[in-house]
Amino acid sequence: MDLDFAEERIEEKMSQIMENPKGGCVLAGINSVLGAIDRVCPIYHSGPGCCMQTTAADQGQSGHKSSCFVSSVSLPSSNMLEKEVVFGGTDKLKTTIQGAVDIIDADAYFVLTGCTAGIIGDDIVSVTEAFQRKGNPVYPIETPGFAGDSNLGYEVVWNTMIDQVIEEDVPRDEKLVNIFGIVPYHDPFWSGTLEEIDRILSRLGLKVNTFFTKHQGMETIRKSSGAALNIIVNPWLFQGPAKKFEKKFGVPSLRIPGLFTGATDTTNFVRAVGEALGLEPELVERVIESEEDYVYQYLGQAIGVVSWKRFAVVADANNAVAFTRYLANDYSFTPVLVIVSEPIFREEDRERIISEIQNLEYADPPKVLFLTDQYEINQAIREEEKEITLLVGSSNEREIALEQEIQFILGAFPMNERLVFNRTYAGYRGSLTFTEDIYDNN
Repeated sequence: MDLDFAEERIEEKMSQIMENPKGGCVLAGINSVLGAIDRVCPIYHSGPGCCMQTTAADQGQSGHKSSCFVSSVSLPSSNMLEKEVVFGGTDKLKTTIQGAVDIIDADAYFVLTGCTAGIIGDDIVSVTEAFQRKGNPVYPIETPGFAGDSNLGYEVVWNTMIDQVIEEDVPRDEKLVNIFGIVPYHDPFWSGTLEEIDRILSRLGLKVNTFFTKHQGMETIRKSSGAALNIIVNPWLFQGPAKKFEKKFGVPSLRIPGLFTGATDTTNFVRAVGEALGLEPELVERVIESEEDYVYQYLGQAIGVVSWKRFAVVADANNAVAFTRYLANDYSFTPVLVIVSEPIFREEDRERIISEIQNLEYADPPKVLFLTDQYEINQAIREEEKEITLLVGSSNEREIALEQEIQFILGAFPMNERLVFNRTYAGYRGSLTFTEDIYDNN
């Protein structure tokens, strides 16, 4: 999803009323991504309240986590009022940036535009260039909140990094890979998921840029053009930035068409990475053998504990793929209904997601719906003709699960009832946590 494509949908979507949207505006997404990078300070050029509201829209509903550097009302903001709307707010922005640079010891500062600044057209580029000439790492992101949803924010940040931050002519490291597609906070398990991916790839002898863990920060981002491969773990996000990254820096991409949970899909992921990088097949298979043995040794101890389920999933595309394929392929549950609860506009993206969800090893393919409105999601669950005995979803689906007397597992954004640090359902070891939760909620 790129900015031009998203803007084509603005007029169409603004006339609709959506109940309980899962995520905020593009500004919320930008703020969340920047907030997950070590020692980075967003600076808002917006009206009062945007800092708190956009933080609450994503970070505030992601397992009770928020940026530990600056977030919410701690974020510097120009707090534009009527005067700035009429006469322009660049003078106030200069003062705000200078205050942030003087008080907050950050490695980089990114100026974000709210809807007000976007409408009146304040020139934030010239303002940030003046600070850059003084040696301050201040970068503009000219994308007002009304331009799209929080998923777009992820791509906007990386387009900015590619255009303004990442260095060219960095020596190639054939063992270094970049991980993209796991969106901080929009996936409540993002920290644990990136740590599990890092753990697995490290066993292959690779060095892993996750960008959001291990205190990786701006220096890691600047040198990321030296990677041998960009690994995109997502069925649809990051298409534009991936092409731009390859064109500018010559780094090819491998798209994994959905997050992986359990031995079957994680093994497919490991083999795909090994093939893309030309790793020794013997090494790849040794790692797979030991990881699968670890998982199956535990699962073998619990045969017969968890009864057979007919399940439904309501989640973003990445997790919808992961949960469905694991429960059907690895645990032999029967999929009934899968609802992808984030806006997917491109038809080829929808087809790719449907293919991943329905192309199962043992089970009949489930019904797949793309719904973002909570009323429509609830109605689809109520009206499903086949019995559902397990529902994996977000905090928004808990009520319908109680109403229909369906076992419920909280596994998707928004997530308001549990604290999440490094928990994950992804990979080899995350699948054991997922299975434990099925039993715990039995």
